[in-house]
Amino acid sequence: MTDFSGSSASRVPLFDLTDQPWIGVLKRDGTQAELSLRQVFAQAGDVRRIVGDLPTQEFALVRLLLAIAHDTLDGPEDIDRWGELWADPDCFAGVGAYLDAHRERFDLFHPVMPFFQTAGLRTAKDEVFSLARIVADVPNGEAFFTARMPTVERLTFAEAARWVVHAHAYDTSGIKSGAVGDDRVKGGKVYPLGTGWAGALGGVIAEGDTLRETLLLNLVAADTDALEWTSGDRPAWRREPSPPGGGERTPTGVRDLYTWQTRRLRLHHDGEGVTGVVLGYGDPLASRNMHRREPMTAWRRSLTQEKKLRQSPVYLPREHDPARSAWRGIASLIAERSEGVQGGEAASYLPPGVLEWVARLVTEGELPRGFLIRARVIGARYGTQQSVIDEVVDDHVAMPVVLLHRQDRVCARQAIGAAEDADLAVRALGDLATDLARAAGAEGDGPRAVARDLGFAELENPYRTWLVALADAGDPFEERRAWQQRVHRIVSQVGDRLVFQAGDAAWQGRTVAGKKGAQWLSAGLAERWFRVRLSKALGDPRGTGGQSGDGPAGTGPLPSAGPDPSAGPDPSDAVPADSFVTDSEVPA
Repeated sequence: MTDFSGSSASRVPLFDLTDQPWIGVLKRDGTQAELSLRQVFAQAGDVRRIVGDLPTQEFALVRLLLAIAHDTLDGPEDIDRWGELWADPDCFAGVGAYLDAHRERFDLFHPVMPFFQTAGLRTAKDEVFSLARIVADVPNGEAFFTARMPTVERLTFAEAARWVVHAHAYDTSGIKSGAVGDDRVKGGKVYPLGTGWAGALGGVIAEGDTLRETLLLNLVAADTDALEWTSGDRPAWRREPSPPGGGERTPTGVRDLYTWQTRRLRLHHDGEGVTGVVLGYGDPLASRNMHRREPMTAWRRSLTQEKKLRQSPVYLPREHDPARSAWRGIASLIAERSEGVQGGEAASYLPPGVLEWVARLVTEGELPRGFLIRARVIGARYGTQQSVIDEVVDDHVAMPVVLLHRQDRVCARQAIGAAEDADLAVRALGDLATDLARAAGAEGDGPRAVARDLGFAELENPYRTWLVALADAGDPFEERRAWQQRVHRIVSQVGDRLVFQAGDAAWQGRTVAGKKGAQWLSAGLAERWFRVRLSKALGDPRGTGGQSGDGPAGTGPLPSAGPDPSAGPDPSDAVPADSFVTDSEVPA
């Protein structure tokens, strides 16, 4: 792969990741730069965050840095040691000596053990493939959408290093070229074995104001009960170089998992840049029941897998929905695993281990209740049998850590309930759009979807602002009531616009088929039902409370002074109100 003279100890590395700049960062002063591994840790307090070619690349690089930090510190062994690191501005001072000790393994083109690669990897025909196989922003067959038209002919050494890390984490599945020495090869090919490990996750990072804070917030101590640890845990560069092919084994801990070698790679270069790649499958890793080893994702219980495997419980990573903003799914981030669970039944969902760790930090007093973090969610959505990346999810929710407090769940329950308030209100808005469309003679789900998107867009920034201020609120229940009033006002205004834009046909109305036969529907009646649904969901807009409960983590409904459920719409309308309801129910 590379011509070197002299022994391994005396040769000069072509690209040493410990000293050569290759990791993109955004500094606190707003400037961007590329830093080496040594510089990233030395300047972590002045760096805002990692900046990658894609958000998924940032996630993979943060995990790499965490593996280095864990291995340098051989821990932290417990929460007390973590507290000492948090208080020490030079907590990563030992990383320099650590990188010196393992410097050869961070050589991108080492002749025997190149970083995250397999020396001498080749196919039976000695094929070298396009770099589009590892550069995820080049969709195969869709060059029109690529940032590098029409293909990737060259990469700098820095770019190539980032994409090597990304390939192990997020490479697509599909049929791949078989490498010489891989016993899984059939007809020169290896058939699909799944995506890179992180590709199966709904990635979650707890971000602070600086990279130093971010690394420490995600540096889970070894005495954490929710995760399994072994004394032999070590990252990929402290293991023997990976040969062609792969074997099945269980990860020894987060250091192993954060650097899991799901692929076998070999970069080809001409001394000035990278020109091609050989890429094949490496070590497969099933995501089933890895919740005690992988802390950077939420988990969902799979009843289907439980029936298939005849074991219980079975947990799978909870992937992100590109169509759902992170704030709407806040319950998956802050709800405790025991909430909503009765008896000895296993929880339906498990929160991310890193956020459970932050919950422990605030509960045991290592972090103040008002300390703000950003729960950042990152993931890939694959298409066509996981052979292409269709979408990348990147979103965040800024929140005070009191929402994660284990003994004080009041704020968390009100935050979850407030998101449910928004969902109920937008559901009523969607019903209004459907009723208006039917009154005008239109059918289909298009108007409902547009109205829901509009409603959530109008509520997103207000919710995020409300959530950040919740820690300083004197009474979280009063804050929730104020939120319900604001939601009522915002969604009412959106509803007013929909009614105004409904058109003459909707105002004239028409006869439509209902559950009880032919019924008359007009814009005026649709608006009346909308007001009833909205008040039922949120309570009296004058501010005396709503009827919606706190959800699975709640403490019961708030005091209600909403409409009398027995009253229903004005009897003079002479039309049953529930005839046209889809998602929500108007009082009879």
